[in-house]
Amino acid sequence: MSTLEAVREDRAPAGSETAAAPRHPRLAALWFWIKRYAPPEISGTLTMVAAGLLVSEAAAPAVVVAIVGSIAESVGFYAVAGIAVWREQRRNLPGRGRVRILLRVLGLLVVEFGPAELIDTLLIRPGLLTVALFVVPHTGLALIAGKVVADVAFYVLAATAFRVSEKTGIRGASA
Repeated sequence: MSTLEAVREDRAPAGSETAAAPRHPRLAALWFWIKRYAPPEISGTLTMVAAGLLVSEAAAPAVVVAIVGSIAESVGFYAVAGIAVWREQRRNLPGRGRVRILLRVLGLLVVEFGPAELIDTLLIRPGLLTVALFVVPHTGLALIAGKVVADVAFYVLAATAFRVSEKTGIRGASA
């Protein structure tokens, strides 16, 4: 079931059971994306800034700070995103074993984030973080500024992949 279909049927989309979705379909869809991606983003941002500041304190060059920050952000992001997809799939496939659910979660993470992550991690994010580190005088603010710009490209790709997985039925019954 798509996000908008769930709203039209007065049901909360998968992953949004803790708070009621807004009544207007467009706001409900926006609320779905916020609930889906905000927790991993917060985790990723905190790990990126912490790792970036630690490496920066060791007098590492900007490009090293950018690469370490990018890797740390991915670790923080996917730790939380993986838990969210695990919960989604436990609801969608009750009675399945943990190994089958884990394999499905890994596959869904690759479908949703794989193409975006490859382009983002190998090309976009390290470059934008490096540029921001040269332009913005404070390391923490520079990392956040570069991250925000890189996130725009990442989410265009990731949200598109999520919708494709939703429309093709890969996600399961209630995604």
